[in-house]
Amino acid sequence: MTHDVFNQVPPLTGHDVSADPALLSGVAREGAGWAAGELRGLGALAGSEQAGEWGRLANEHPPVLRTHDRHGNRIDEVEFHPAWHELMTVAVENGLHAAPWSSARPGAHVARAAGFYVWSQVEAGHGCPISMTYASVAALRHDAALAAEWEPLLTSRSYDFGLRPPPGKRGVLAGMAMTEKQGGSDVRAGTTRAERLDDGTYALTGHKWFNSAPMCDVFLVLAQAPGGLSCFLLPRVLPDGTRNAMRLMRLKDKLGNRSNASAEVEYDGAVAWLVGEEGAGVRTILEMVNLTRLDCVIGSAAGMRYGVTRAVHHATHRAAFGRKLIDQPLMRNVLADLALESEAATTLMTRLAGATDRAVAGDRAESALRRTALAVGKYWVCKRAPAHTAEALECLGGNGYVEESQMPRLLRESPLNGIWEGSGNVAALDVLRALGREPETLEAFFAEVALAAGADRRLDDAAERLRASLGDPADLETRARRIAEDMALVLQGSLLVRLAPPAVADAFCASRLSGEAGRAFGTLPPGLDLDAVVERAVI
Repeated sequence: MTHDVFNQVPPLTGHDVSADPALLSGVAREGAGWAAGELRGLGALAGSEQAGEWGRLANEHPPVLRTHDRHGNRIDEVEFHPAWHELMTVAVENGLHAAPWSSARPGAHVARAAGFYVWSQVEAGHGCPISMTYASVAALRHDAALAAEWEPLLTSRSYDFGLRPPPGKRGVLAGMAMTEKQGGSDVRAGTTRAERLDDGTYALTGHKWFNSAPMCDVFLVLAQAPGGLSCFLLPRVLPDGTRNAMRLMRLKDKLGNRSNASAEVEYDGAVAWLVGEEGAGVRTILEMVNLTRLDCVIGSAAGMRYGVTRAVHHATHRAAFGRKLIDQPLMRNVLADLALESEAATTLMTRLAGATDRAVAGDRAESALRRTALAVGKYWVCKRAPAHTAEALECLGGNGYVEESQMPRLLRESPLNGIWEGSGNVAALDVLRALGREPETLEAFFAEVALAAGADRRLDDAAERLRASLGDPADLETRARRIAEDMALVLQGSLLVRLAPPAVADAFCASRLSGEAGRAFGTLPPGLDLDAVVERAVI
């Protein structure tokens, strides 16, 4: 009798992860309603016990670097647990790595974003090579010949792991290498040099401090050519079958993202092909960075959704002091606040995906909106994720602090998207850069916000305060984070006022735009319909 188990929460399995009202309405609104059936299938798999086990195993058995074979030959290979390959197979077969580039269908980037959001909730680490492959195609299109050669392999829905000549593979994956020891986000400080060879290729010599997913088949690398910082395509295996001189020195021992390999690499005359023009490296790779930044927003939004659904599930089944946790007013306030933050992030994410879809198709207005809104979203959504995850974990009490709950893994993962593709300061300063150099981006931003004008006085007042703040030239760089935060909240508020249920929009404007709430989660003011907000987070 002392070991009877009661008042413990059943596992959250056998559900459809895509059954997310904010996600499904956003997908339909942004032109990808045609993907609902496939998304539901992926969501059912994502919510299965099998998928959860793949995620657990991939993290408990991290990748291992094999620099040499048993005979002493240099091989530079990374070994993964079979669960990693299962996760990758599902992602590639569902086109999460590159499907939009081989589709002329409107909404293709939105459909892919939704799938990435759903499948990322199973395990976030394997999303790194998936994201970089997706983004690499945009950069490669700066060179028609290279794009024609590589794009069919990059967009293939066949996951074909292993270092072999690309022409003999059913599909390939791409990575990116920009960061060096002395440079960090200052990529122009890179010292890796590129020497042009007689056959038109280049020999790269130098190092990269962070090279995520070094097991990929091909990489986009920044290096200093005679004409300045340039972008290069560097394959792991050369056309003649020999391994390129890209040496994996060690794998990083990271806080989170443990299923994914991140390496320090050295190039010793590695052969590479110029992408774009010499000296145009940053401009060439910028579109790739924009797309991976979108995935940072998606990944953080996915983590928030994962956290809040588990917090609500726990509170629904766990009793304390004679009542279910979810029926206790203060816990309901916390859950509603977490659900509100999650829904705001998901709604902004789908809007950014829609803007990406239309910008890629040539819509200049949507491109202008994306330029500013993506930097704003990258800053704020990724910044909110760690605090959101910590609060969701706390809802599970001591059980949330135990690895079996998977919440510690989520907490370790949560800061990463804020660092990837430019940390908080880089993203906030990029907002200022866009506003200063491309005034049409600010016009596009306020045009989007104006679609909700007059619907909520709190939103209108916040938008006016934002205009006044942007009109004050004093200490702009010092205020860059506050400006990015205010822009994000006004944009999220305008989207929710237009597109979300009234209870959600009311709670957001009351707590995020009018200062009626406190600074911690769970301090929503009285008088809001919290039941309606929480209900949208129930799986």
